[in-house]
Amino acid sequence: MDAAEIPSPATVETISFLGPAGTFTEEALFTQADYASAQHVPAASLAEALEAASSGRATLAFVPIENSIEGAVNSTVDSLVFEVDLLIQREVVLDVHLHLAARPGTTLEAVTRVLSIPVASAQCRRYLADHLPNAEVVATNSTAEAARLVGQEPERGSAALATKLAAEIYDLEVIAHNVEDHPNNQTRFVALAPTGLPAPTGHDKTSIVCFQREDRPGSLHGILSEFAARSINLTKLESRPTKQGLGDYCFLIDLEGHLADEVIADCLRVLHAEIAGVKFLGSYPAAGDHGPAMRIRADAAWREADAWVKSLRSQIHPI
Repeated sequence: MDAAEIPSPATVETISFLGPAGTFTEEALFTQADYASAQHVPAASLAEALEAASSGRATLAFVPIENSIEGAVNSTVDSLVFEVDLLIQREVVLDVHLHLAARPGTTLEAVTRVLSIPVASAQCRRYLADHLPNAEVVATNSTAEAARLVGQEPERGSAALATKLAAEIYDLEVIAHNVEDHPNNQTRFVALAPTGLPAPTGHDKTSIVCFQREDRPGSLHGILSEFAARSINLTKLESRPTKQGLGDYCFLIDLEGHLADEVIADCLRVLHAEIAGVKFLGSYPAAGDHGPAMRIRADAAWREADAWVKSLRSQIHPI
């Protein structure tokens, strides 16, 4: 999604993200013109990145929330559900390509240790099993930290699963390109702020968390029936433990539409009043290749409908 398509409600000055420099998160930031020009503040963990925005030390937090292979980024999800009150301002989907990078002159046969964040290592299981079956896999906080650590080691023999950006920053040489097991690997990132909702665009998502008020048969069905009754399409439904006891779950739900749409507002109103505890995570422009065209069509349709209503109302007799 090009940032030029979605005007920001305010100037973005600082953005906290999972550091150090060179992570996939920063690569995703650089795809957004307004975010790329802001000051990027690296954080040691996803929780720290989110806390920076929550406390006001950063204008936004920008974090991964979902991967097409590994699923939800649990650290991000749990922080948003249980620890911070932030609203999603934008989602960005990035094609993920992992590369094996090492100090210049290192051969693939010489690699005995592979460093990376566990979610990245998991996305390269087959490659590692086929090409480096005896290598030790070492967990780091991020792909960029892995590259930084490899660059600091005096001896050759370690390699990092990292971005091309990180390899360039930490003076590493890519010894194997695109080592991810699945070519359609994508990660979804979200930008979050303490307050404010982007205006509806006609191609939007709303994210919520539903907490069951009591554990009884049909409780999830009762939640889902409210969406079905209004023909609201759900794009994601995922359960997460509430940390209150075994069998106690909440439900993360992404749905098509914006809080400004009356049908969405009505659905959330009923859910909150009658069925479940609801935490609102935001309404924001949906990413995707067809997003710009859909927004243009929605805007044109709205203008046409508005002109039609105005023409009808112009015929109302004055009192």
